[in-house]
Amino acid sequence: MADHSEVAYTTADGNDYIEHERTYEGFIMLVKYGTAAVATILILMAFFLV
Repeated sequence: MADHSEVAYTTADGNDYIEHERTYEGFIMLVKYGTAAVATILILMAFFLV
């Protein structure tokens, strides 16, 4: 069987953790503002379409 004692991502060459963190922060910002936009649209629909 293969030896799986080492975690591959910590020993792999070429990992770019700075880019990973930047992408994650962008994703979190997109989710945050996307959720706020959808909530705003729903509130406006409830207000104007009733």
